[in-house]
Amino acid sequence: MVLLHVLFEHAAGYALFVVKEVEEIGMLLPPVEDCVLNIGKFHGMVSLAAFFPFKSAQAALENINAISEGVVHADLKLFLETNLPVGGKKKTGGVVSEKLRGVRLHFHSLVKGLTAQAASKAQLGLGHSYSRAKFNVNRSDNMIIQSIALLDQLDKDINTFSMRVREWYGYHFPELIKIVTDNSTYCKMAQLIGNRKELSEESLESLEEVVMDGAKAQAVLEASRSSMGMDISPIDLINIERFSNRVVSLAAYRLELQEYLRSKMSQVAPNLAALIGDVVGARLISHAGSLTNLAKYPASTVQILGAEKALFRVIPLPYAPPQSEQPPSAQRALKTRGNTPKYGLIFHSTFIGRAAAKNKGRISRYLANKCTIASRIDAFSEVSTCVFGDKLRDQVEERLSFYETGEAPRKNLDVMKEAVIQQERWQLR
Repeated sequence: MVLLHVLFEHAAGYALFVVKEVEEIGMLLPPVEDCVLNIGKFHGMVSLAAFFPFKSAQAALENINAISEGVVHADLKLFLETNLPVGGKKKTGGVVSEKLRGVRLHFHSLVKGLTAQAASKAQLGLGHSYSRAKFNVNRSDNMIIQSIALLDQLDKDINTFSMRVREWYGYHFPELIKIVTDNSTYCKMAQLIGNRKELSEESLESLEEVVMDGAKAQAVLEASRSSMGMDISPIDLINIERFSNRVVSLAAYRLELQEYLRSKMSQVAPNLAALIGDVVGARLISHAGSLTNLAKYPASTVQILGAEKALFRVIPLPYAPPQSEQPPSAQRALKTRGNTPKYGLIFHSTFIGRAAAKNKGRISRYLANKCTIASRIDAFSEVSTCVFGDKLRDQVEERLSFYETGEAPRKNLDVMKEAVIQQERWQLR
């Protein structure tokens, strides 16, 4: 007879089992599989040697964290030193895995006083505690996805509402539209002026505070005296002022939301934000679904992320019907046979706009490569700094300079060594 000790970690505690079996049978996998499914045979083969229940939920969480990190907890060390014979040999393989599967399946019946319901509750409670302990609320990219979606929606709404204010107040003061072109400033001016006939030299200072330009304020005052707009009733002015106030408040909230997005990006993806900017980085994360998904993408995918329609418009599908049987729009797309897009969301970065037309494709590939590196550092690094993002941004700047002047940029290995040294210094502070 060969005695084999099996250690099993459960949410309720540590259990040490003794497996009794003949050595010849123990070397064969099919007989062990049959015993695992039959609880009577499995009880004859496996018996409980010792059980160490966790004293509290906190103790269970500490032990499971130690196991996940590959560290032997003090409770586990004491349990093994007390109950495990000295000088045993380790054994691995399919037979051992099958025995552990049987222990997991019949654990509640092998330990006296433990029911299946109690074991299930212990697993559920420990699972929730473990997920909460591993989840960092400050590194949640879901807030970035919602923030950038709301920011884009606010831009559309503010633009639509501002045009409505322009059209509505333009009946009374049409000249103001050409003088004040900014939407938010126009709504503030409409709210401040009200009835244009009441404007005077005393209002000049308040007008200048809004438009931040003395010449524009004087132009507004002169235009109000010779305006061709129609007269408007007080009740209409009240509704215009109320609506203008709503638009102004929305614009103010948009600025607050943008600042919130900047702070979240500095916590979740500081390197990506330092490289390509807060808004573009947030759009990349949102389009990918999460920072982890973005980190898994190759650079070629990041380069055209957001340009999927343009990409598949020029790539015919292998299972597509004949061209004559396709709708006119699809026929036009297949006839063009145009080039695939060079960039997607990264087009909004300043690097693409600064590059010459012939270098836009090259700099977009290089920028996508650096964005992939930055996103992977942010997703899988435990230290949240923007050191690598700043260095990657410097590399893109050097590559732009290389395209324009021919000056050779630094090697990537040298730059990364500098970033590692700088990050180690930052950690020692």
